[in-house]
Amino acid sequence: MADRPYNVLFLCTHNSARSVMAECILNRLGQGRFRAFSAGSHPTGRLNPFVLDLLKRLNYRTDDLYSKDWAEFAVEGAPPLDFVFTVCDAAAGEVCPAWPGQPMTAHWGFPDPSSFKGTDPERAAFTADVYRMIERRLDVFVNLPMRSLDRLTLQNRLREMGRAPAGGMA
Repeated sequence: MADRPYNVLFLCTHNSARSVMAECILNRLGQGRFRAFSAGSHPTGRLNPFVLDLLKRLNYRTDDLYSKDWAEFAVEGAPPLDFVFTVCDAAAGEVCPAWPGQPMTAHWGFPDPSSFKGTDPERAAFTADVYRMIERRLDVFVNLPMRSLDRLTLQNRLREMGRAPAGGMA
């Protein structure tokens, strides 16, 4: 892998909740070793308000966040991707664009805060739970010994992480 930050793209159907949280979390946890992005196959054009509120309360910069199409990352001039993770089941089953550079891919499914039904406090609590699940998985990811693992071993480890329960450690 290149001597630059690893570029990671998180995909979800609407790019309004899980993928956006993953982008923010990895940019913070990665401490300059990772550069995260998010996109969707059918972006809504807006972010989930519970996600946006949570990210603001956790002191994330949210001014530059927006719901975007994954095609932005499959064109010439897009950042070269090292990893592409689907974080929702719908996006995992879709035909993705051909990513330049053959990034490693894996499916890391998480529950959808946007489809959770309940009162506003219940929706906020559910969103926070999903955030913690994503944060735990990404904490394991950033601590993988990337440079000492061969490509096949790393790819297998990423897939194993995706098979681990979303609420537990990978």
